[in-house]
Amino acid sequence: MMASAMDEYTIKDKAAIVGIGETAYYKRGGAPVSEFRLALEAILRACEDAGIKPTDLDGVASYSNDRNDSVRVATALGLPELRFSNMFWGGGGGGGSGAIGNAAAAIAAGFATHVVVYRALAQGQFGRFGQTPAVNTISGPIAYTWPYGMSTPAQWIALRTRRFMHDHHVTQDALAAIAMACYQHAQSNPRAIMYGRPLTRAMYDESRWIVEPFHLYDCCLENDGAAAVILTGRDRARDLRQRPAWVMAAAQGSDFRQGAGAENLPDYTTSNFKTLAPRLYAMAEIAPNDVDVAQVYENFTGAVMTSIVEHGFCEGDGVMEFCTLDNLTAPRGKLPLNTSGGNLAECYMHGLELIIEAVRQVRGTSTAQVPDAEISLVASGPMVAPVSDLILHR
Repeated sequence: MMASAMDEYTIKDKAAIVGIGETAYYKRGGAPVSEFRLALEAILRACEDAGIKPTDLDGVASYSNDRNDSVRVATALGLPELRFSNMFWGGGGGGGSGAIGNAAAAIAAGFATHVVVYRALAQGQFGRFGQTPAVNTISGPIAYTWPYGMSTPAQWIALRTRRFMHDHHVTQDALAAIAMACYQHAQSNPRAIMYGRPLTRAMYDESRWIVEPFHLYDCCLENDGAAAVILTGRDRARDLRQRPAWVMAAAQGSDFRQGAGAENLPDYTTSNFKTLAPRLYAMAEIAPNDVDVAQVYENFTGAVMTSIVEHGFCEGDGVMEFCTLDNLTAPRGKLPLNTSGGNLAECYMHGLELIIEAVRQVRGTSTAQVPDAEISLVASGPMVAPVSDLILHR
């Protein structure tokens, strides 16, 4: 019998995440060992979680130009053979889900049998991740912004968020609800940097402005550490230690002219998921209301808000009704969001920790577990280009 087009041309259910690993997370610049050692530690922990030997790995993938070279990683781990090596270009945290999709594609194509996806940061070793570098000369698109004081992601995402809020009559309440939901989930997660440090609305309102409409608590943390996940094919996944988190769908890319510089993109307020989300749901063969829990990359809360809209969970004009603390928190919210605390309150491991939390939800082991969670969505890197998406299921 001829395979269906869906079976032949998608990665749906052809690979699963079977191992997850993380180091301790440190304040930026606080890691006591090198970035490379952090990466290896996370990979070894993921192997232990999966119940495989490091030498079973034969594929390596990462994103955002991770400095820990694949061949060096393979050498340090003693891999008998490196069969697949892949990097998701650019996009900052937008590459997290894309790296998982690339690994799943490699497994489905037969390029490798066990692929590890990792990300490591040690800012004391290489410099602060989100800081504007000092330069003597300037050219290109940044010449239109940096000399005038607009040189950080917080600033350009704030402008887009302000425009969205104006167009759809959104107030600060929606941003506060997203931040408070993340902090509330972190209080049940002992791994979280903000564990034991709950956020009230009064604290949120009284915190300093970073760039309006973002208060301090609207902005992601800055941490050192590493995280890793291991994928394998369906024949092997069922025999390993953990319940597999099946890759139901993955999508990556960018909308029209989203790489246009000097604030010249035609769709100014988009999170850049308008073309991805339909492809994601089509591959998974589900609708937004089938999603039980979501992990949405929050460099800043405004980008989470627009991502929720572009993934079909509500309309732009419905943000105020949808983005409430009750709707966004486990266990009974309409869409429990960032249930480990996310980039805002668990740690900033460039979004790979969000994928690890999506796996925990599917396994049933989250510290803020959504009852009977079957389907978990991850949106990586809103308001950058390219971005990527992932859906995992039990």
